[in-house]
Amino acid sequence: MDGKRRTGIISSGNWVVDSVKFIDVYPRKGNLTTIVGEEEGLGGCAHNVLADLAALKSGLPLFAGGCIGDDEHGRMCLEECDRLGIDRCNMNIIKGESTSYTDVMSEIHGTASRTFFHCRGANARLTVDNVLSAESPARIFHLGYLLLLDELDKEDPEYGVAAARALDGLLKKGYETSVDIVSEESDRYRKIVIPCLKYTDYLIINEVEAGQSLGICLRKEDGTIDFHDVEKAARDLIEAGVRKMVVIHFPEGGVAATRDGRICSAPSFSPPVEDIVSTVGAGDAFCAGALYAIHEGYDLKGLLDFASASARFNLYSSTSTGGAPTLGEIEGFLKNRNN
Repeated sequence: MDGKRRTGIISSGNWVVDSVKFIDVYPRKGNLTTIVGEEEGLGGCAHNVLADLAALKSGLPLFAGGCIGDDEHGRMCLEECDRLGIDRCNMNIIKGESTSYTDVMSEIHGTASRTFFHCRGANARLTVDNVLSAESPARIFHLGYLLLLDELDKEDPEYGVAAARALDGLLKKGYETSVDIVSEESDRYRKIVIPCLKYTDYLIINEVEAGQSLGICLRKEDGTIDFHDVEKAARDLIEAGVRKMVVIHFPEGGVAATRDGRICSAPSFSPPVEDIVSTVGAGDAFCAGALYAIHEGYDLKGLLDFASASARFNLYSSTSTGGAPTLGEIEGFLKNRNN
């Protein structure tokens, strides 16, 4: 990239095939139930963010990274990249390993609850070398999800965690770095996330992940959340090392804070609860919108509004990316909101 301006976004990390089996009722151990229907689709941070960005049809160059197996599901990932116009030259095909997948047992009666059986597969094999071998003219390198990439979550004697070594290497290669985290109930956040922050330009996470990273809970006992508490958390994450910007999203809204002292809060554009089809993938849709806005130089309020609109469209779909809007649709929605 000597003398040339970087442009575009590469997203690397989790690629998952979701295989949903619709069943009458979840059986007791040792018993049988009937599968009445099946659906299969792609998920995971790397896929969802790229699919949402591709749906914008903005012309922004997009690049895929990560590890998949040499199997039918892996070919499904590659075919999806081709269909969406995403450069997949940096996808690593791992011989003898399965592409990560989740079997979802979804009840069609009663509570309509879902039970998940996840195989980490090739995602667990994404190493520092895999990340740093990625070559692209992209400006932003997005990595996610930390805490769900086994090799990158390992302890590193110099950096604290392998992901921090990878992120530092990406900075040295000329990328701006972006990070997302998976939501889980554990004590791993501070051990894995905090060492990565000083090598992270843009941290885009939800309120649960922000709180866990700081060792606090941002929601009150009654489930409410105070925007001022989220603003403080964003500033604290900047102080903990994030190089340029922290964006925290939650159903009620979003907060963006920068290292130079700017901060902005904005309510979300969530529809009435009864109109929401599914929240699956909404966080990734927000992240994709935020990344696009960062790349295109939006101000903080514009960033939060664009990302929230991206997430809103997603809420009307049952799949991770089925509701992804075009750039024109988001701009039209925001224009109508402001009139």
